[in-house]
Amino acid sequence: MSQSLKHTQKRILVVDDAATVRMYHRSILEGAGFVVDEAINGIEALEKALTQPFDLYLVDVNMPKLDGYGFLRELRRQGIPQAPAVMISTEAQRQDRIRAYEAGANLYLIKPIKPQDLLTHCYLLLNLPA
Repeated sequence: MSQSLKHTQKRILVVDDAATVRMYHRSILEGAGFVVDEAINGIEALEKALTQPFDLYLVDVNMPKLDGYGFLRELRRQGIPQAPAVMISTEAQRQDRIRAYEAGANLYLIKPIKPQDLLTHCYLLLNLPA
């Protein structure tokens, strides 16, 4: 089975209120063979995660209705299979990283992210060959 066919089994949810960021991440991830869904805020993301859990979550911090920290805290409280989550933000302060990890993030990245860096982190968190 080819590497990209293996990736098609993996579902990633991109959670960001900015359409341009969602499209950017989607194009990179789908280009690598992942199945991608999107949510515009933490509430929509939680509804999707509870319907059908994902293999990886890419989560923005600043969003309306329910921010990334709140989404991850709620997600981690649910009795569903848990998957890694990457918090992606323009916030670069130490306390932002700490809040993300306390909320349940596995990794914290600063925007903008280079395509190869995004894929490398996804492969590592999904335990896939790069």
